[in-house]
Amino acid sequence: MTDSAPVPIAIAGVSHHTAKVHALEAFRFGDESEFLQQVKDQFGGVLLLQTCNRVEIIIEGDGKLLQDFLSDQGRTDYFLLEGTDALQHLFSLASGIESMIVGEDQIIGQLKKAIGDAQTAGTSCSLLEYCINKAIHVGIEVRKRTQINRGAVSVGSAAVLLAESELGTLSGRHILVIGSGEMGLLVAQALAAKHLTAMYVANRTYGRAVKLAEKIGGKAVRLNDLYHYITLSDVVISCTSAPHPVIHVEELKKAMQERCWPVEGHPRKLILIDIAQPRDVEEGADAIDGVCLFTIDNLRLINEQTMSSRKAEAERAKEFVDIELELFLRQLQRKSADDTLASLHTWAESVRIRERDKALARLGIMDERTVEILDDLSRVLTKKLLTDATFSVRASAESGDLAAAESLVKAITHGEKILLKEQK
Repeated sequence: MTDSAPVPIAIAGVSHHTAKVHALEAFRFGDESEFLQQVKDQFGGVLLLQTCNRVEIIIEGDGKLLQDFLSDQGRTDYFLLEGTDALQHLFSLASGIESMIVGEDQIIGQLKKAIGDAQTAGTSCSLLEYCINKAIHVGIEVRKRTQINRGAVSVGSAAVLLAESELGTLSGRHILVIGSGEMGLLVAQALAAKHLTAMYVANRTYGRAVKLAEKIGGKAVRLNDLYHYITLSDVVISCTSAPHPVIHVEELKKAMQERCWPVEGHPRKLILIDIAQPRDVEEGADAIDGVCLFTIDNLRLINEQTMSSRKAEAERAKEFVDIELELFLRQLQRKSADDTLASLHTWAESVRIRERDKALARLGIMDERTVEILDDLSRVLTKKLLTDATFSVRASAESGDLAAAESLVKAITHGEKILLKEQK
């Protein structure tokens, strides 16, 4: 699709499509609120979308502005989208087409959170809200009109499927979930149907661990007892929002030593799945005897395994996104036409009133009926004279040639020369 109607919106970032977990972590902004405050005055509007498999900055402005900012930040190796391409990305993202787990539903809530955080920080703007809300609407409609999310799994439930594929079955197993946020809830819900012998839930705030454990029939544990329950567990799935690791190499080594079989001298296998961003597990944990460490990089296989039934639905979703994008661009073009026409009609109205009042002054004292007739006459004449110009301005703007529309208005209101497009 060509960008015939430039839209002042740009997106830069990294995602699971091109970046591994290390690159995602390196590009991430640690404190989202602090980031928004720092960039508050640099863009017309700015949102930050950070999930376990993407980091994206969305601004009102052009790509060069965003590139300059990221260069000052020392950020490299990111994608950059502008105008229509950026809008298409947003619509596809909200529809689940761009997700690691195609069709997953969590992205809708994540986009809503990004808007809410920007509004709280005072970095949102009407254009970004208009575009994001439209993307969310498209995403919801895609799920109603297609079955793209049929058989789709969340990142959390994909982690459970990964554990199951490694162990053959989770029936009778002991599993520890670290983190009780949205991802922790998704993991716990997916585990609840697996006939586990025990499910433990740990969280920095013990009260939240208790609430989640009650929902899924598990046992809440305190972070102080984390390594004791790691010793007891067959699988550990960690998904906190902590800015630093919560599972450390030295402590994990000690826990694994307590899992040793008396005869073999090797610890029982521990499936450790880290789906947090930034990572919850300290670098080097995968070198510990008995530890099988997996990250979000390993979840791509789960998507491939569950994707076959959704390929046709994803194609239907793309077609719907293209249609909605065309309609939305026309809406934006109509709005730009209205803004341009407003200045024309404001100018015409001021001329009409000035000339009407001059005529009334020349006529002197007259009855109310005469004043009303002169006023109506001036209105009708103004409207008639602007009819063709209004049509031309609107047609130019709606076809994406806003420069021609603005040039025509300036020619009428200021006597400027009309700028014609270069013939190719």
